[in-house]
Amino acid sequence: MKKIPSFTIDHNRLKRGIYVSRKDSVGGETVTTFDIRMKEPNREPALHPGALHTIEHLAATYLRNDPEWADRIIYWGPMGCLTGNYLLLRGDLSSRDIVPLMRRTFSFVADFDGDIPGAAPEDCGNWLLHDLPMARWEARKYVSEVLDRIADENLTYPERDL
Repeated sequence: MKKIPSFTIDHNRLKRGIYVSRKDSVGGETVTTFDIRMKEPNREPALHPGALHTIEHLAATYLRNDPEWADRIIYWGPMGCLTGNYLLLRGDLSSRDIVPLMRRTFSFVADFDGDIPGAAPEDCGNWLLHDLPMARWEARKYVSEVLDRIADENLTYPERDL
């Protein structure tokens, strides 16, 4: 089988950041998939599932209510490797285009206080798996260490050594 593009990225050199994972044409429009990488793969501990689940609920809710971007949001969800999230947006976009949006989103998560949206048995398939304090801590760390000092190395996938 042919290796899918996301498995051709050198994860041993990948830094935390925002990356364009792929662009697809759907019904005449471009859909951009972003890799919102919160952890350095294979070098940092992965996100705790409860924290990542809470980030998913809070970020998805925030993004779908953002006045500037709500109509372009297609999907927000966690990576299976627990090192970040995927964001799918309508439009032909670059990583730099969404830095302010990600800064607002993760600041919202970092400052959130209250009931987690959708964290009830009738709303969620695993409603007990949430960790708001850890989600806030991880979001704050991502904002201060990555988003507030974003550089080209955090916006473009590293070249793979052949």
